[in-house]
Amino acid sequence: MGLPRAFVGFSSTDMHCYRLMQAWKAHEHMEFNFTDCQLEQQIYSESEAYIKRTCGERIGMAGTYIMLIGEDTKWKYRYVRWEAEVALEKDCRIIGVNLDHSRQMVAKTCPPVIRDVGALFVSFSPRIVARALEYTKKGDPGKNYYYPDGVYAELGIEPRPTP
Repeated sequence: MGLPRAFVGFSSTDMHCYRLMQAWKAHEHMEFNFTDCQLEQQIYSESEAYIKRTCGERIGMAGTYIMLIGEDTKWKYRYVRWEAEVALEKDCRIIGVNLDHSRQMVAKTCPPVIRDVGALFVSFSPRIVARALEYTKKGDPGKNYYYPDGVYAELGIEPRPTP
């Protein structure tokens, strides 16, 4: 079986987190890999139709849509929400990656478009995101999924300290 094909959606304010995922992928001693269907270079265009057509083609190549969920992702309608809608139309698996390291769906930050659609929610860590990419079953609509704390412990991921 080949590597999972994924398109990563994110707010422009979270570009550094996407770049970190690329670094995880490039690091030879890290077991984190997937076929990145992201655009190879930034689109320098003012045309929303052109940008959406180009992104839509790339999402169509992916079997998984990963949304990096940061503080302002919930409010990004123009492209981030649109990308998720396209991924849902194309029947992609949805993985929500919480940049605040929460392990479940967080209503305060999660865009409504990926709530209750069978998405799997994980924290921003290479081991748990890699595990989520390995799981190929699409979740049932009407539900949100997450890994229990035991899976994080098994992967050597420490519990998140409580504030």
